[in-house]
Amino acid sequence: MNAGKGVKLQPWKEMSHGTHVFEPGNAVNFKTGDWRSEIPIFVKENCKQCMLCFPVCPDSAIVLNDKGEVTGFDLDFCKGCLCCMAVCNFKAIEKEGA
Repeated sequence: MNAGKGVKLQPWKEMSHGTHVFEPGNAVNFKTGDWRSEIPIFVKENCKQCMLCFPVCPDSAIVLNDKGEVTGFDLDFCKGCLCCMAVCNFKAIEKEGA
């Protein structure tokens, strides 16, 4: 198999495996926040605890206290998609530098 310009493709059956997941629920072991494109900032005084942000976070990066109130973001896992900011009606979430 030849891809042109001297690049030889390897048949897929001969390729090495990309990764293995040996146990379920191991994502907590891999801090993926350095992929972040934007940094959300929690503005506590504006937050009404409506909880609209919590279910839209694809990374479970919104931190809650023992009372179930939003207290900020776990930037070890937040990817900076700002879905939380898009649903916040109270301007309790801003992006850094804005």
